[in-house]
Amino acid sequence: MLSDFGIIFLFIVAAFAFIGGVLFVASLLRPSRPNADKLSTYESGEEPVGNASVQFNARFYVVALIFVLFDVELVFLFPWATVFGQRALLAETNGRWGWFALTEATLFVVLLAVGLAYAWGKGYLDWVKPQPQKPTSDSKVPPALYDRVNEKYRQSAKP
Repeated sequence: MLSDFGIIFLFIVAAFAFIGGVLFVASLLRPSRPNADKLSTYESGEEPVGNASVQFNARFYVVALIFVLFDVELVFLFPWATVFGQRALLAETNGRWGWFALTEATLFVVLLAVGLAYAWGKGYLDWVKPQPQKPTSDSKVPPALYDRVNEKYRQSAKP
């Protein structure tokens, strides 16, 4: 007989086997027709400019973090509103829990608003779009030769 950990281990092994099986069957069923357009880098429908290993703008992370912060705020406020909005609960406690819950939720929202005001005041939410810069290299190959090779590739990639 298996222990509880053995059963959990079997579930994990079965999950990985299921995922592997689904991916294998999908690789057999899906079509594979690569072409120049499919193999090119996708960048919002525009031709990529410059090197792909440029540093990512850190403001994306700040905006994502603030979004997650306020999303979690809603996750906390929704149950609070549904529980403490019940008239039966307020009637049983003579309204004491209602005022306590309102004060608690108000402090929670005010604390998050202060954090948002701080981030806004420090300029963390200001968005300045940087101009793309083409990387330079110290190659002895003339740039015109690169342009000819790129043009030849573009001509061969067109249908």
